[in-house]
Amino acid sequence: MNRAASVVTSRELRLLGAAVLICLFLVVSGVSPYDRATWLMEVAPVIIVLPVLVLSYRKHPLTSLLYGLIFVHAVILIVGGTYTYARVPFGFWLQDLLSSARNPYDKVGHFAQGLVPALAAREILLAGAYVNGRRMAGFLSICVAMAISAWYELVEWGAALAMGQGADEFLGTQGDQWDTQSDMFMAFLGALVTVLLLSHWHDRELGRRPRTRHSG
Repeated sequence: MNRAASVVTSRELRLLGAAVLICLFLVVSGVSPYDRATWLMEVAPVIIVLPVLVLSYRKHPLTSLLYGLIFVHAVILIVGGTYTYARVPFGFWLQDLLSSARNPYDKVGHFAQGLVPALAAREILLAGAYVNGRRMAGFLSICVAMAISAWYELVEWGAALAMGQGADEFLGTQGDQWDTQSDMFMAFLGALVTVLLLSHWHDRELGRRPRTRHSG
């Protein structure tokens, strides 16, 4: 019993440390971002999701794998908001490495936008016993990730209509006429990685926690 309690305490300490780091990253990134409006729009998901995760931890704790990937995704969003996606230094390094015509950092973000929501959807579907089959859970997880990707593109479209030229930094198209389609394709690849490569790891972590059955 004492050993189990220490494991739980250790996990909670790691999660608390991760939450504090994200808050620090947000504060530092917000001191002098390249474009204040772009920063706010890019980090808005982090500002919204972080309190939800904290408040829901006792009742609906997630797997360590999902928490870890949410942390990585939050960092990607914060960095993109700080520099704007077209100006992230790591993206310029990738551009040179891949001999790309543009800074591809936004594609990293959209890959995560598929990978993390797909894993979250898979966890909800399986842990809550909404579906029984792993294959159906995988299919629906990809569908959820693609729906989120599509809605994000609609948000970008709305921002472009509302802000005009002021939305250029948020859109980050860099003159690419196929930017929307390639963004959604990267999200699809991220979701595929979740289903094809992370499922076994995820199943092991799900197996260590009690399963709750959906009562609806």
